[in-house]
Amino acid sequence: MSHSLMAADLKPVALTCEYRVDPLGIDESSPRLTWQLESNRRAQSQSAYQILVASSAERLEKDRGDLWDSGKVVGDANVNVAYAGAQLASRQSCYWKVRVWDRDGSVSPWSNPAFWTMGLLQEADWKAGYISIRDDSPIHNLKEPLFLPPARQYRREFRADKPVKRAMLHATALGICEFHMNGRRVGDEWFMPGWTDYRQRAYYRTYDVTPHLRDGANAIGAWLADGWYAGYVGFGLLTGTGTEATGRCLYGKTPAMMAQLEIEYADGSRDIVATDGSWKVSSDGPIREADFLMGETYDARKQRAGWDEPGVDDRDWQSAIHAADNGPQPTTFYEFRTPDEEGKKPVIEGMPKDIGFHRPAKLEAFPGVPVRAVEEIGAVSVRTLADGNTHIVDLGQNIAGSVRLKVRGPAGTTVRLRFAEMLHADGSLMTENLRKARATDHYILSGDPAGESYTPRFTFHGYQYVELTGYPGVPGKDAITGIVLQSDTPLAASFECPDPVINRLYQNIVWTQRGNFIDLPTDCPQRDERLGWTGDAQVFVRAATYNADVSAFFTKWLRELMESQRPSGAFPGYAPFPYQHGWEFGTAWCDAGVICPWTIWQAYGDTRIIERCWPHMVKFLEWRQATSKYFLGVDHGNKWGDWLSFGVETPLEYIDTVYFAGSARLMAEMAGAIGKAEESAAYLALFHRIRDAFNAKYVKPDGSLAIDNQTAYALALQMGLFSDALRAKAGAILAEKLRTGESGDQSGMTTGFLGTRPLLPVLSDTGGHDVAVRLFQSRKFPSWGYEVVQGATTIWERWNSFTKDQGFANPSMNSFSHYAFGAVGEWMFSHLAGIRSDGPGYRRIVIQPMPPGPEAGDAEHPIDWVNAHYDSIQGRIVSRWRNQGGSFELQTTIPPNTTATVMLPANGAQSITESGKPLDQAEGVRWLRQERDRAVLAIGSGSYHFICR
Repeated sequence: MSHSLMAADLKPVALTCEYRVDPLGIDESSPRLTWQLESNRRAQSQSAYQILVASSAERLEKDRGDLWDSGKVVGDANVNVAYAGAQLASRQSCYWKVRVWDRDGSVSPWSNPAFWTMGLLQEADWKAGYISIRDDSPIHNLKEPLFLPPARQYRREFRADKPVKRAMLHATALGICEFHMNGRRVGDEWFMPGWTDYRQRAYYRTYDVTPHLRDGANAIGAWLADGWYAGYVGFGLLTGTGTEATGRCLYGKTPAMMAQLEIEYADGSRDIVATDGSWKVSSDGPIREADFLMGETYDARKQRAGWDEPGVDDRDWQSAIHAADNGPQPTTFYEFRTPDEEGKKPVIEGMPKDIGFHRPAKLEAFPGVPVRAVEEIGAVSVRTLADGNTHIVDLGQNIAGSVRLKVRGPAGTTVRLRFAEMLHADGSLMTENLRKARATDHYILSGDPAGESYTPRFTFHGYQYVELTGYPGVPGKDAITGIVLQSDTPLAASFECPDPVINRLYQNIVWTQRGNFIDLPTDCPQRDERLGWTGDAQVFVRAATYNADVSAFFTKWLRELMESQRPSGAFPGYAPFPYQHGWEFGTAWCDAGVICPWTIWQAYGDTRIIERCWPHMVKFLEWRQATSKYFLGVDHGNKWGDWLSFGVETPLEYIDTVYFAGSARLMAEMAGAIGKAEESAAYLALFHRIRDAFNAKYVKPDGSLAIDNQTAYALALQMGLFSDALRAKAGAILAEKLRTGESGDQSGMTTGFLGTRPLLPVLSDTGGHDVAVRLFQSRKFPSWGYEVVQGATTIWERWNSFTKDQGFANPSMNSFSHYAFGAVGEWMFSHLAGIRSDGPGYRRIVIQPMPPGPEAGDAEHPIDWVNAHYDSIQGRIVSRWRNQGGSFELQTTIPPNTTATVMLPANGAQSITESGKPLDQAEGVRWLRQERDRAVLAIGSGSYHFICR
């Protein structure tokens, strides 16, 4: 039998389209298809593939790819393979499967089928219009009291009198929306359709609502709240920015929505139910207030049963209007303005602005992942304070999300829920760090004798503690359940070692990422900020790619970042960019526009992200060159620098130079990846000129720096600015600074947001690994371990957010869920576990565990083993090592279609066995060389068990 007819051991699994499983309503003309591979054999790889895409599941089952039959394509591509079949039309259903040929030429069975559907690709496909409620109210122009309008309810009845084949709902909103149909919620996502610059773009979502439809009479309904469009956003209220200096109505005054329900009947006919003036709307529903920062108020006495079902009496509802019919809403919009004169600082100025309805310039399918409720957490304790009416519920974990309240009591009773991350010594909530965010929900009971349940749906809070007041009786632990919200980025890793503090630290990093990845990568989920800060994102993005699958999440946010680029070419301090705060950019924050696309390319092998960001990145480098002086950076923009460094400041012009060089180097790599050889050479030459200028100004002959602090060394080493001859010397100086800086109860670390991310990696890479491990395991102040032993369940904003001696730090800037210092998670995987990619997309892998020496780290909990895995775009990578009893043991797994370089602490091939066999007898293993105290091997895919003696 020929190889081509033999069944391959290799099989394709985990099919995705545009990084998502069976996505609905995409608008990519050439969607990219990805699959992983499974095999029980070592060194297995794909030699060819065939994709079938069909217009129906029945055709696909018969192996008829009427949309695309790729034929047998020789090659190992299995990630982001672009569709190349017939032109796809709006509403097109695409069913697909793939089979592969293994290294020996044997073919696999077809994969399980997957599918995607196309959205509405042409403007003419939309028959719906934006609708809203008639709003003649004046523009709110006071900072106090708060202005918190109710969430509006919309509804429309329709009929489906023939058998329905399929029904799809396409919907968007200027605001945040939740759809219902025939008494059931549509979908399970929160805060639809997400945050973007609504003047430039709106996103729509697509839902399969076929199961929701009934024969005959039907009804569709929707809740619509202010959200990011018209609600309080960021620190606008605190700083006096935004519409009338109130911090709200940043994009518009009155939320609007647009929906198009398309019903396809079994006989081939179609109906469309679209938003227009036939819809009804009410502002007299139970959600009386709805705001991200301020909270939600729900009056259960106003609930109207059946509002989202046919047949309800809605004569007291008013007719919806076309959103544009509300007319212009001229106002004064306040924000910081960049001065024309050099040496002047930005000041807040008011400018005319119309916050009436403006149709977004573009309407696009949502490219990210929705926010979902992913977990519920019960209370661990309830404590009643001395007044007898205030009850503090502790979840035991700092989260971002909502809450479920269970209560029974008289009608009209108001229960107030306030939220906080920490408590004062007297047991009361510590809310000073929330600043202007009220973070308070209210529930007014209907008096149902069976009891009532309430979950706020148009707000979220960062919290561990809930304060209940007005609760009838004494609440039990079942009175409150925490609802964890996050963008649905599946966890992709695990990490465990002998040190319980480090294991808790890893969980803290993951929890902080979950709490801040809510539609965009925010700085914090609790106070009046919650913005997509670019500096935080660029230092943490690599750790984020280890912790979870953030491919689609960053695909979406990078669109916002690129379109937030300032006319100068600088990327702003946060994206979206609803108003300017101080200068429009900050050194190192602006470089997120290069660092984040590069990182997503490295993690997922995605060159399209480079291509789409390329014009913006080129413009940014042009701006960087124009603002530099003789290839050196300057002190300009916001003065964030090495934010929250401890006791030591690094000059901005130094940081600007280092990041200028780093961005040039990454641009050279990305240019090469997309076939721009000349540009790659030019950016590499630019990097060398910056490096030469840097060395001339800052580097001394002995490898020391004129800027003599930890961050200065860590950043310069990270960006490759030392010569090969001086790199190790600079690393040794950095290690010595940490050794001599440690004393008593002080760890000796001084780095802030920028310096902390590279600190441990460059120490480990330049001979200071034991110093890195000692700092990593330290319980002294400041350190990661110090936070954990203080009871932290997330990563804190400041090293001194709370100390035993001084209590809480600056309350105006003190988040207890802030992921920047959690960037150390990258080093945990890349160095301790030793899982790295050698080039983009984990096609080539490096397994190089770095066990610390016997004198490093914590004597009580020495890190002499690590168990870790990472679910890469290619599949699961495992690194489990143990360094005990005079031998080093490694168990590793490499996914099919990849290869790995394994570096073991051994001297010569004769000292190593694999699964009990000498290396020269081990299948899939090849000796490469000896590098000092490391044996270097090449392996193919599969699971291996090495022992070095």
